[in-house]
Amino acid sequence: MSKTSDVWFTDMHTVPMGDSLQAKLRKLMLKAGIDQIDFKDKFVAVKLHFGEPGNLAFLRANWARTVCDLVKELGGKPFVTDCNTLYVGGRKNALDHLDSAYMNGYNPFATGVHTIIADGLKGTDDVEVPVPGGTYVKAAKIGRALMDADIVISLTHFKGHELTGFGGAIKNIGMGGGSRAGKMEMHSAGKPHVDQENCIGCGRCRAICAHDAPVITNRKASIDHNKCVGCGRCIGVCPKNAVLPAFDEANDLVNRKMAEYTLAILHGRPHFHVSLAIDISPFCDCHGENDVPIVPNVGMFASFDPVAIDQACADAVNRQTPNPDSRLGKAKGEFRDHFHAVSPDTDWRTCLDHCEAIGLGTRAYTLHTL
Repeated sequence: MSKTSDVWFTDMHTVPMGDSLQAKLRKLMLKAGIDQIDFKDKFVAVKLHFGEPGNLAFLRANWARTVCDLVKELGGKPFVTDCNTLYVGGRKNALDHLDSAYMNGYNPFATGVHTIIADGLKGTDDVEVPVPGGTYVKAAKIGRALMDADIVISLTHFKGHELTGFGGAIKNIGMGGGSRAGKMEMHSAGKPHVDQENCIGCGRCRAICAHDAPVITNRKASIDHNKCVGCGRCIGVCPKNAVLPAFDEANDLVNRKMAEYTLAILHGRPHFHVSLAIDISPFCDCHGENDVPIVPNVGMFASFDPVAIDQACADAVNRQTPNPDSRLGKAKGEFRDHFHAVSPDTDWRTCLDHCEAIGLGTRAYTLHTL
């Protein structure tokens, strides 16, 4: 795309007896044109990150309430959603994931809507979605509930990330929307393997595999990589977390695959994007902890273009003075930008460049301030 996309912005300031931050977010979304979407009786997936237990940088559920209330006012049927994780933690299966979400405030009493884990109980309820013109991914494996929605809204906590440089709208949608098999495809150049020490030889991996790749010998499983197609279903069913992904893909390729997954999810249906550049932690909300924010709070952004909003957020963060006590403030030597300073092996530009190349959006934007 060669055109410039509109991105709307408002800061985090309020005045005595003035608007609350939630009221400012509502005004921002309306200014950005969210009401141009026909929400009438449509299922609306509000895609976000519920936060790993122990992490306190994730977005409060109050923000989701503001988005969902507006969608309902416009006639839609919203729900908040995310997919299960590839790694072992508090969000690996739907039951643990819901416990984590509720603990962090993402319950119907706080948000006014239901919380749905998009790829089901074990992260295996997905749908293969063609990627138009995909170079690295021909068919993305996406959580079924996310693909069943008529409209997608991303509500993103914009922060740093140790693999992709930063976590913005593209990562929230593309990586976050992938099922366990999809996440493995993005993260891995190889195929899963078995931690023999933890394996109990129960055979569940073998039972779910359509290609007879798992082999049980002396009550221990191993995976025949000549037969394995890398679907990741064995990871989801293992009761002892003994089946592990490779996590060996190059960071730039993770970025490009993530862009193609985002295109698969958004292609052919309405979508809208909100990003909050606040509590800008150096690493992902998937961590069970969070460090000092790398810069002060910036503000709220809204756009129809997920690429433009990521670029606008990155530019705004890079204009900020680093918090001196943060990882960024203590970084040594020359660096191109704040994200590269925190995670020197990353280059977020490879993601946005590929997004432009596949027609997902444009990095050129016009910033409007509310």
